[in-house]
Order: sequence, then C-alpha cells, then structure tokens
Amino acid sequence: MKNELNEKINYLEVFQICDSTFPIGTFNHSFGMENYLRRNVINKSPEFKIWLENYYRSQFKYGEGLLVKLCYEALNDKKIDKLFEYDDEITKSTLAVETRDGTKLIAHEMITLIKKIYGDKVPYLNKYAKAIEDNKAYGNPAIVFSIFAHYKKIPLLDAFLMYGYSVASTLVLNAVRAIPLGQREGQVILNDLIKLLKRLYKQVKKIDRSYLGANAPGLEIAQIKHETQESRLFMS
Repeated sequence: MKNELNEKINYLEVFQICDSTFPIGTFNHSFGMENYLRRNVINKSPEFKIWLENYYRSQFKYGEGLLVKLCYEALNDKKIDKLFEYDDEITKSTLAVETRDGTKLIAHEMITLIKKIYGDKVPYLNKYAKAIEDNKAYGNPAIVFSIFAHYKKIPLLDAFLMYGYSVASTLVLNAVRAIPLGQREGQVILNDLIKLLKRLYKQVKKIDRSYLGANAPGLEIAQIKHETQESRLFMS
C-alpha cells in the first residue's frame, strides 16, 4: 500500500510541472502560431487544429518528443554527457532566434522552480544546471522534464504522453486568448491531439538520434518571420 501510494504521489508531482499554470513562461510563446494569425492563415478552430497537428507531426515529433525518448535511454545507461550532446544538437538545429531563446528561458525557469521545490535532490538536474551555468549547455525544457520524470521513476510511455499533453494544453490555452478560440472548441482539439500522441509515440520509438531537430520549413519560416512582426502578443 505504501509503495503504491508513493508511486501515485510521484505521478502527481510530475503532473504538477506539466500543468499549464506552472509558472515557467510558456504562456508567453506561440512558437510561430502568431505569425500564421497575422497572415490570416489561422482564423478559427479548424485552421488552428491543422497548425497544431502539423506542429506535432514535425517539430514536436523530431524535437522535444524524440528528446524525451533519447534522454530516457541516456539516463537508463547513466550517460549524462549524452544529454549535453542532445542539448547542443537541438539548440543549434533551431533556426529562429526567438524560438531558441524562448526554449532556453523556459528551461531555466523550470530548473529554478523544481530546485526551489525539491532542492538538490535530483542529482542529474544539478549537473545539467551546472553545465548551463558554465556555458557547456544551453537548456531545453524537454531535457529538464525527462531528468525529473526519470528521477520520479515514471515510465517512458507515460513521460512522453504527459510532456506531449503539457505542451499541447499550453498551446491551446494560448490559442484561446489569441485567435480567440472558444474554450469548448479548444478542449475538442486537445482531445484529438491526445489521440495523435498515441500514434506519434509508436513512431518516435522507431527513430534514432539522426532525426533530432528535423522540422517542417513552413513552421520554421513562420517562427523566423515572427521576429520582425510589427505587433505581437507573444515573445516567439
């Protein structure tokens, strides 16, 4: 009974850092969606759904989604240096400056808050934070999340789904206030995205490091154009 309760608490603690209200700055970033709004490519929920699913099939799948899998494999083998290599690859493969900087800021805030709650109890997180401080790593929230979820003994499948849901729920909330998108419509889109995550996990399990950082040109171009957009609600 005690072990089962501890396992459930571990899940809750990981869910806490997945919550869209966890104050790490994700509400400030649209990752290029706002540029599609500016150009009237996204007007209502159908267009947003297309954008979100394309984002997940490319940038998430080959970026943070794949990162969670790769980080888990490295952590299982206790190869912390692999995390720094993945950090370097994913950061340098991100063309848009704002997207790179936004990712670093989110990772920094996530580390700061996790350490505020748990102190120095998460060994690999301390090493990753030190590497960032010493300019040996840049910082990526998927790597931070993977370190914490692995420390809490969350299985890879569960970690992938939780992180994927976390990113999606935040992007949907951002769309609710930016498009604007109705709350009910947002939840329907989010539920469809949950089903997509199931399929993406099966695909990510079959790919390796060589795919890390692959992206759809249209998404990257929108993220780059956002940097010079005249009026903006989001930082990226």
